[in-house]
Amino acid sequence: MAANKKPAKSSAKDEPKIAIICRNRRATHEYHIVETLECGLVLTGTEVKSLRENAANLDDAYAKLEAGEAWLLGVDIPEYSMAKLFNHKAKRPRKLLMHKRELIKFAGKASEKGFTLIPLRMYFKDGRAKVELAVARGKNLYDKRQTLKNADAAKELRKVNRRG
Repeated sequence: MAANKKPAKSSAKDEPKIAIICRNRRATHEYHIVETLECGLVLTGTEVKSLRENAANLDDAYAKLEAGEAWLLGVDIPEYSMAKLFNHKAKRPRKLLMHKRELIKFAGKASEKGFTLIPLRMYFKDGRAKVELAVARGKNLYDKRQTLKNADAAKELRKVNRRG
């Protein structure tokens, strides 16, 4: 007798749906990324509606740890165009949602000299707004030049491999 087997679940259904809102393109150019972490955001209704229109800017954003809480500063989420009376401030500080153990771990790394917390990207994951936060160390000018040289060399190598 054959045993009743359940059909295998497809992995595509189990994977969360991610819709990227914005990226911090300068982050990888100006910083060495040490570690990343996904955090939730505390937002108002008009901020969420504005984010659904892909209206946000992470260029000058950074995170700060104060009194056992993480805050995201400098993120520009413009006012929602359809809201009249109950709109939000575009550059207000926003609280990040992290587990206590993650907060303690990140606080230890971020408090070391030369390290900072920067957001890499903002996205919706299963309908909830998330931020990918990174512990990073600033690059020097010669590091940036070396990164550009390595990228150019890799590009040339790909061209040569394509030809023959």
